[in-house]
Amino acid sequence: MKDYINIGPTPCDETCAQVGDNNYGIKSKIETTAYRNQLNRMFPEVLNSKTLSFSIKTFQHDFGSYKEVVLNYDDDNEEEYSEIALTKVDANTPKNWDEEALKEIKTQTTIVEGIRNDHSRE
Repeated sequence: MKDYINIGPTPCDETCAQVGDNNYGIKSKIETTAYRNQLNRMFPEVLNSKTLSFSIKTFQHDFGSYKEVVLNYDDDNEEEYSEIALTKVDANTPKNWDEEALKEIKTQTTIVEGIRNDHSRE
C-alpha cells in the first residue's frame, strides 16, 4: 500500500517559514525544494528506488495550508521500506542545511526578490 512519512519542512535545527508570515507560500516552496534536494543528495538509494521518493506535500491547517517534505513508499516492498525508509532515512535526517542547499536558497530568494523589484517599478 502506498503511504508516506512526514520528514518536515526544513532540517530540524533550522528555522522555517511560518504559516501566516508574509510571503509564506514562496518561502516555504524555496525551503522545501532545497530540503528535498538535500535529502536526495544524502540518500541516493531513494533516487534509485522504484518504490521510494521524496516529494513536497501540502497539508491543511486551521490557519492555512503548509508544505512539508515527505518520503513516499510502498509497504508492499517491505525490504526497501524497512531497510531504507525506516533505518536510513527516518533515523538520519539532517539537523542543518548543507552548503548546496544554502546556495540554492540564496539563489532562489535573490531571483524572487529581483522579480518583485521589477514588478514594483511597473
